Amino acid sequence: MTPVELSRTVLRAVRRAVDDGELSVAVPERAVVTPPGPGGRGDYATNIALQLARPAGRPPRQVAEILRPHISRTEGVSDVEITGPGFLNIHLDGAATTALVRSIQQRTQHGAQQGAQQEFQGAYGHSDDLRGEVIALRIPYDIRAEVVADALVRIIGSQGGRVEVEHTEPVNLRPVPAPEDPAPLGPDAARWALLYPAAHDRPRITADHLVQRASNPLFRVRYAHARARALHRNATALGFTSTPGDIRDVHHHPSENPREDTPLVTALAEYPHALAHAAAHRAPDRLARHLVAVADALLAFQHTVLPRGEEKPSAAHRARLALAEAAGTVLAGGLSLLGIDAPDHL
Repeated sequence: MTPVELSRTVLRAVRRAVDDGELSVAVPERAVVTPPGPGGRGDYATNIALQLARPAGRPPRQVAEILRPHISRTEGVSDVEITGPGFLNIHLDGAATTALVRSIQQRTQHGAQQGAQQEFQGAYGHSDDLRGEVIALRIPYDIRAEVVADALVRIIGSQGGRVEVEHTEPVNLRPVPAPEDPAPLGPDAARWALLYPAAHDRPRITADHLVQRASNPLFRVRYAHARARALHRNATALGFTSTPGDIRDVHHHPSENPREDTPLVTALAEYPHALAHAAAHRAPDRLARHLVAVADALLAFQHTVLPRGEEKPSAAHRARLALAEAAGTVLAGGLSLLGIDAPDHL
């Protein structure tokens, strides 16, 4: 369940409370849902009770107590706690993560079975939203325009559309040209240098794209993919494989065993939206930036995947491995759409 979905859940809870006569307020257009701040609990938190307290004429904690049962009854929510002056802290159950990982696995397997001619159909994040649409891209004779158009052929194709690229006037795709030839960076770093900035930004053609450091977004994305593959190999050596499920110890209450996967699950769940927006807005940079978000979340999560010391592999380890593998799959697929290699070793 993503923050956007939880925001709708919170608004439905307010609407039910109003319909039941428990609150007398206008239902707001949006509810802010974010990871909990210092002192917070659970997977996500919302300040909706503080927002509604004054118009409702009630203390924030009282508003939170009214909304709490309405949110708690939502499928995928395991518990709701109230902290501070009236923040609602939402705990998710493992079912949503399990369903997400299985969806990534199944869609990836389905896409692979379709063969090379339909390489971009069926994989996770791909859709038929643009089926039947033919998009004409008219570009100048410029290396950056060529690379952006080439990436858009694949990105729009992932949404069922088709792109025809022409060098003719009037131009309708003219990203700011690179200040110099990117070829010396090599094919992968050159493409990233041209695709990562927004079209209206001038790309940097520097050796920074080649350094293997955390300051280099391309390195983080490719390294995160390589780490996902390494986790798979290491788990095999330890004698266990992945199984989608709850990453937590199910014997603990959620508040005693907070989820460490929330940023990664959120990034994976929002990948289809990022890909759709990249296609709709002719903006490969949106996909590139989202891959960085997935990579950063995976790199923060990776240390929880394998057993430590004398610890035996558990159902939670198998579930964490499945989530890490799903993230690696998404990173590989996204890089492929950008025309960039995703190495297994880095």
